[in-house]
Amino acid sequence: MGLPEERRKSGSGSRAREETGAEGRVRGWSPPPEVRRSAHVPSLQRYRELHRRSVEEPREFWGNIAKEFYWKTACPGPFLQYNFDVTKGKIFTEWMKGATTNICYNVLDRNVHEKKLGDKVAFYWEGNEPGETTKITYRELLVQVCQFSNVLRKQGIQKGDRVAIYMPMILELVVAMLACARLGALHSIVFAGFSAESLCERILDSSCCLLITTDAFYRGEKLVNLKELADESLEKCREKGFPVRCCIVVKHLGRAELGMNDSPSQSPPVKRPCPDVQGKLREKSKCIRPQICWNEGVDLWWHELMQQAGDECEPEWCDAEDPLFILYTSGSTGKPKGVVHTIGGYMLYVATTFKYVFDFHPEDVFWCTADIGWITGHSYVTYGPLANGATSVLFEGIPTYPDEGRLWSIVDKYKVTKFYTAPTAIRMLMKFGDDPVTKHSRASLQVLGTVGEPINPEAWLWYHRVVGSQRCPIVDTFWQTETGGHMLTPLPGATPMKPGSASFPFFGVAPAILNESGEELEGEAEGYLVFKQPWPGIMRTVYGNHTRFETTYFKKFPGYYVTGDGCRRDQDGYYWITGRIDDMLNVSGHLLSTAEVESALVEHEAVAEAAVVGHPHPVKGECLYCFVTLCDGHTFSPTLTEELKKQIREKIGPIATPDYIQNAPGLPKTRSGKIMRRVLRKIAQNDHDLGDTSTVADPSVINHLFSHRCLTTQ
Repeated sequence: MGLPEERRKSGSGSRAREETGAEGRVRGWSPPPEVRRSAHVPSLQRYRELHRRSVEEPREFWGNIAKEFYWKTACPGPFLQYNFDVTKGKIFTEWMKGATTNICYNVLDRNVHEKKLGDKVAFYWEGNEPGETTKITYRELLVQVCQFSNVLRKQGIQKGDRVAIYMPMILELVVAMLACARLGALHSIVFAGFSAESLCERILDSSCCLLITTDAFYRGEKLVNLKELADESLEKCREKGFPVRCCIVVKHLGRAELGMNDSPSQSPPVKRPCPDVQGKLREKSKCIRPQICWNEGVDLWWHELMQQAGDECEPEWCDAEDPLFILYTSGSTGKPKGVVHTIGGYMLYVATTFKYVFDFHPEDVFWCTADIGWITGHSYVTYGPLANGATSVLFEGIPTYPDEGRLWSIVDKYKVTKFYTAPTAIRMLMKFGDDPVTKHSRASLQVLGTVGEPINPEAWLWYHRVVGSQRCPIVDTFWQTETGGHMLTPLPGATPMKPGSASFPFFGVAPAILNESGEELEGEAEGYLVFKQPWPGIMRTVYGNHTRFETTYFKKFPGYYVTGDGCRRDQDGYYWITGRIDDMLNVSGHLLSTAEVESALVEHEAVAEAAVVGHPHPVKGECLYCFVTLCDGHTFSPTLTEELKKQIREKIGPIATPDYIQNAPGLPKTRSGKIMRRVLRKIAQNDHDLGDTSTVADPSVINHLFSHRCLTTQ
């Protein structure tokens, strides 16, 4: 991609090179004693050998792991069957088809009754306000899940039904999803930051017959009236001819009225006075409380239903290939894709990746900061940790409320040992300097992780140096909603770290790098990242649209699963994700990665965050249009613009010099924090036809960027 050889090797800039060796490894780091004693993480040489065997004999490797779980009936036929080649027929993957199990039984009943973990804390719940806390044990969680399973059964929910869940990060969210899994119903969790229109679209696409939501919640200082949004969504569903028959509502902000203070299995009342969050009165509705609207015949209170429910519920025994959940992810067409994961393979994969990637020990306190509304929350807040009998933190708030040190105060409070967050959060916290971090001990931390996007070396090094005090290994994980779990990742204590590298494939994962012609490239190479064979956690289809599944992931290169990401493999065999293929720019015949340019920009002390898109150019074909968000105390100026251009020329090369750099006090992001480059491309070209922007967290950012865009020649 026209990168200087030195940058290709280190994957980082000048500061990164100062703190890393010639090949990008962190200087002076050695595994702490806790990691060296690990019973899970092998040496690098041993890992490479185990990985080779897992790829060559996947049936034997995963068959041995399957023995650690409970199966009502064994697999009667082939352990694995699949076809990745669209030219040879329908794309499919089947792991252990015919075997029956229940994932809820495996993550709760077995932990309580067989492994004797009933009194172990499953979750510490930390509310939006620092004083709002509670915890729930495995036994208490099992009881609540059985009760709510009985509630759902009474509402007519059966195996195969779809249930929509639209809730903040409260314990009832975990209870609801596990209750669905217990009954063999598919949960479709919609992030509580999404709009009513987005919720409606997902309900309609999968024909959900029931919705579970909450009265309201605080996110930082912002009140979110979730019930009003749910009502609006259900009204849209009715207008489109699909009435949802039931909506179960958790009284979250009004817990004080319910007298639940003494129950350790219930979240405590919110100390902040609950304001009037009454929505519009709709026809045939009456407000039974001053806070919310109530739709008779549709709405039911969670707490009232639970009081009437029994605390024992026989699980539904399901085929390993029965669907477990639907989770919607963005599509290039603007219409979300309903990714379908199945029970058996997903269970094996998230349990195994959690155990090895985070070097899990029974005494660990694990904290994944992701919302359960995203795949990271599904896999590494709920199913992966529970399958290993882990204790986790469930956090309702945001990293900057009530102050920028909130995450680290929680780490100290619960003695968190393994911490997993997103580069977006790391870069945001970097803006506030080191003090909010260093004033807290963080002595309990042993392993740090990143997820969601490639992390730029500057953020990686700050995370390593400041948050981890240069003693914690960082597992920079690459995976997707579609993969179910980690695909490329370091293993703590085994993999020498290179800032920004996803390192090596996980067990059973067989990556390849292809050129545009679909030829596999050996050794050092750069091109399309694909996978040559299935792993247990791979998605099985797009809900209701298998043709879209085949076209999106298998049509471009028959015989391979196509990730849609660009990737570079260095001379040591490390993999470096260069960004989405559609984020690659072709400038004067040279392919440039937007991630590389963004990384070079944020190395400047004035830049907190950057996003780069392509813009038409009469000579080059395409040129670079950059949006930069500055750190506090810095001012945008022509001098700074020239400094940034010079830095990119030095870091990458003259070919990557941007034509346009725009000051961006804010960037259009989804509510999960991902930058919407599709919108930025429209802004750069002054095209106001933005399509669906309902997932933009702050729409006002778009108007500001349009009004301050650079004057362009085309």
